[in-house]
Amino acid sequence: SAFAGIRAGLDAYGPGQVALFRFLVASAVLAAYAVLARMRLPERRDLPAVFLAGLLAFAVYHVALNYGEVTVSAGSASILIATAPVFTALLAVAFLGERLRALGWFGMGVSFLGSAMISLGEGEGLRLDPSAALILLAALSTSIYFVLQKPYLEKYGALAFTTYAIWAGTLLTLVYLPGLLSEVQTAPLGTTLAMVYLGVFPTAIAYVTYAYSFSRMPAARAASFLYVIPVMAYVIAWLWLGEIPTLLSVVGGVVTLAGVLLVNIRRRRR
Repeated sequence: SAFAGIRAGLDAYGPGQVALFRFLVASAVLAAYAVLARMRLPERRDLPAVFLAGLLAFAVYHVALNYGEVTVSAGSASILIATAPVFTALLAVAFLGERLRALGWFGMGVSFLGSAMISLGEGEGLRLDPSAALILLAALSTSIYFVLQKPYLEKYGALAFTTYAIWAGTLLTLVYLPGLLSEVQTAPLGTTLAMVYLGVFPTAIAYVTYAYSFSRMPAARAASFLYVIPVMAYVIAWLWLGEIPTLLSVVGGVVTLAGVLLVNIRRRRR
């Protein structure tokens, strides 16, 4: 649902301000829980990893994506972001010693094809410009984060480490605070409420639950579920924004889900 929320937010807020607003909301929600649950703070030796996680997953990913989508067509951006599961799988093989079977790689390819069909179904065509590099940077940075967080999820748990990373990402994007303070005074109430929704659900809740899944399955397999995002995004945009998907997009969604199933098929133990 983040993509529909971002589209609504960009009507009144700048790309950097959209990112900071959702991080501030998410940070406040998680801080309240941390106090109630008496969440322990990270060890001093792990602070560099925490700030690197915040930089990659929040400061770089969201700001680069928001700025990139200002000039890159939605179809092109979707395809570029769809490289994130592939990057994650390659990094997991290289640095975590994971193995993805041939069927898994084939499933990744099928899902990527489905994502491309969804993008082409928008009817905007594919258009790349220099800002496309920002979208690729976003995909690569979030992929590094997924692999980086693996050992820390085991040490601190999904909720705690994700909370640390979101707090760090918020601190790193405070440069957009002056602009946010001026924009929030003139933004329509509905747009501001959409930003609050962004902070609570697609940020705080989504990142924590996804980290929980990452801590309990191989990174390559968990990353394959990122391909479900464009499928769900179309359904939510249909309900929220009244954007009706084309037939090609619907077919692409079916192909995408088929690819995810292929990645996650397990062999029967004899």
